[in-house]
Amino acid sequence: MRKRTLRAAGSIRKTFTLWFIVIIAISVGFFAGVELVLARLGLLGELDTMGKAIPVILSSLLILPFGIGTAIFALRFPMRPVRQLLHGMNRLAEGHFEERLDFGDVGPMKELADTFNTLAGELQNTEMLRSDFVNNFSHEFKTPIVSIHGFAQLLQKGQNLTDDQREYVDVIADESMRLAYMATNVLNLTKIENQSILTNAVEFNLSEQLRKCILLLEKKWAEKELSFAAEFGEHFVRADQELLKQVWLNLLDNAIKFSPCSSEISVEICRISEGTQITVANHGPMITQDEQKRLYDKFWQGDTSHAAQGTGIGLSVVKKIVELHKGSIAVRSNEQETAFIVTLPDQTAVQE
Repeated sequence: MRKRTLRAAGSIRKTFTLWFIVIIAISVGFFAGVELVLARLGLLGELDTMGKAIPVILSSLLILPFGIGTAIFALRFPMRPVRQLLHGMNRLAEGHFEERLDFGDVGPMKELADTFNTLAGELQNTEMLRSDFVNNFSHEFKTPIVSIHGFAQLLQKGQNLTDDQREYVDVIADESMRLAYMATNVLNLTKIENQSILTNAVEFNLSEQLRKCILLLEKKWAEKELSFAAEFGEHFVRADQELLKQVWLNLLDNAIKFSPCSSEISVEICRISEGTQITVANHGPMITQDEQKRLYDKFWQGDTSHAAQGTGIGLSVVKKIVELHKGSIAVRSNEQETAFIVTLPDQTAVQE
């Protein structure tokens, strides 16, 4: 592979060198042509009387724009595959391992395209193996963890437990539930990553769905004495109802988790030119610019003080679902407020 890459790089250098030689040859030819035309018209002799440098200066001034224009035009052709290569590399960096290049069947660029396609294919195969492993492991991992949690719940009902024993059983029940929740999130993420189109898109009341999600989490926000500002009208969207439900539950759960006690969480829905915009905001800690760059990475958690309350997968799931709906998610954070803004396109922009 290394020899093949070096050979392709050498061929590209030769191609660029050839193009520069062609440009120089054309420029010299044009220069000579200008000199010949001036000589035939008898202007060259007249210019010589004004000084021997005048013909050279005049010819140079004539050839300069021609040479620049020829170089710009000529280099567009060898630079086009380079631009395509850079675009393909950026796509690979973003995780689109299905990207492939085609520069024709001849020439050094074919070797470069073949090398790139081989690299992309290997990355795609590795990603498939990783995805299958994570999916199978999470599925097999979840079953015994759920059993452990069930037995821990039975032990919690026992009457003859000492204080220490009850504390240990409670820890087992809580931690096993957290592991089961993580396995479920990983399975959901794997499923969403392998999904490319929406197959269950229906029109439904988005406002009602958000209200129900807030009620589902009532126990959590009631324990922290939080209040909700959720005054919005009725908004309807066409989307996958179950997938969007995961988005709101994750965002609301994060807002509750990072909100200080006795504070307020606001939920807003409004219409904008791009579609429907949903904002979930709280008065939690500020998310720095560096943290925002890694916010949607799998298993990454910025605030380690809440690591025991989450898995670091929720926002990855949210981003994948929003992108599946051809929408976008953004974060706005300062010392007073942190807000996650989800934008869903109009019905015509959502694939079924």
